[in-house]
Amino acid sequence: MAIEPYRRVLALPGVRTLLLVGLAARIPLTGTGMTLTLHVLDTQRLGFFQAGLVGAMSMLGTAAGSPLAGRFVDRHGLRPVLAGTTLAQLCFWCAAPALPFSALVTGALVAGVFSQPVFGVIRQCLAAMVPPERHQTGFALDSMAVEVSYMVGPAIAVACVTAFSSTVTMYGVAAGLVGSGVGLYLLNPPIRSPEESVAGETAVPRRRWLRPGLITLLGAVSALTFVLTATELSVVAMLTAGDATAWIGLVLAVWCAYSLVGGFVYGGLSRGLPPLVMMGAMCVLTAPVGWIGGPWWWLFATLLPAGVLCAPALSATVDAVNRRVPAAARGEAMGLHGTFLTVGGACAGPVAGGLLDAYGPAWALAVAGVGGTVLVLMAMPFQRGPAAPAGRPQYETVPLRIE
Repeated sequence: MAIEPYRRVLALPGVRTLLLVGLAARIPLTGTGMTLTLHVLDTQRLGFFQAGLVGAMSMLGTAAGSPLAGRFVDRHGLRPVLAGTTLAQLCFWCAAPALPFSALVTGALVAGVFSQPVFGVIRQCLAAMVPPERHQTGFALDSMAVEVSYMVGPAIAVACVTAFSSTVTMYGVAAGLVGSGVGLYLLNPPIRSPEESVAGETAVPRRRWLRPGLITLLGAVSALTFVLTATELSVVAMLTAGDATAWIGLVLAVWCAYSLVGGFVYGGLSRGLPPLVMMGAMCVLTAPVGWIGGPWWWLFATLLPAGVLCAPALSATVDAVNRRVPAAARGEAMGLHGTFLTVGGACAGPVAGGLLDAYGPAWALAVAGVGGTVLVLMAMPFQRGPAAPAGRPQYETVPLRIE
């Protein structure tokens, strides 16, 4: 592993700025869920069920709106989508502090549908700005940025609610989201490479690229966030049961650091690994974590093997999806990738929570790991070796007609 691949990618025109703006833009987005949860619990004085319902509606809306936003970006460009979604977020987050619970649930759903497509857009633009032979390094940088944003965003939300109030924090989220939208709007990174732009717009029927290989890959992507969410909840449960609640933040931070290190090493390798292999290994290594036992600090060791595979597996799935779709459908495909990530995390909450209540963290981790492995194994027969290299699509293109 060498530093040189990162230097070459970061030296490309606009890439460093895109990654920095993307990191800043993701932080308020990753803090929205925690802000809503604490607002329902602390300000509205309701229970965890109501807080979970608001969060679930927000995730459901995001899952539905992500591919739609990507499709609009493909067809109309980035700026109109950013303008519309940023305005929608401003309206919701400025009104949210005054909304009663029933209206907050509905508003969270609608705001989720019109969520800013920051995650998919950054990946779409990276695919256009970075040469195909350097996509592994570029997407690894993106995955590490995602990890950092999830470490920072929720922590800032908790700190602001504790220091001020959920109402002030919601106005802060509104300011952050508007700043993110304006920043990306002004930057306006390219969604297609110069070669793709010269080749001209093409309309590719969805049936030509949304094929069993891609669908099963996306299904396996859900296993990634399912296992990660189940692991997070199980770690909290294990430390709480062991009277080590004070160490929850440290353990989760170290777990995230493992992912960052793994992503950094993977991005510097000369050749990547199949995403299903890494996802399957992560699931298998997660299953026995709860059965190993020992004092709480043993989690630093037991979480290491699966933890280092998180960011590499995520970046490999982004690269695999990108290689399976044409440039004219890249935004919608990245949106679908985000949808399946969201669905996996949303399903893990109630499933893992039920297992934790009934059987404890060991069984929750085991079921999550085994279930994720099964999904990965089901997807493998549909992957006929590596996806076609960029420039050799396995789909038919049809010239776009403006009528």
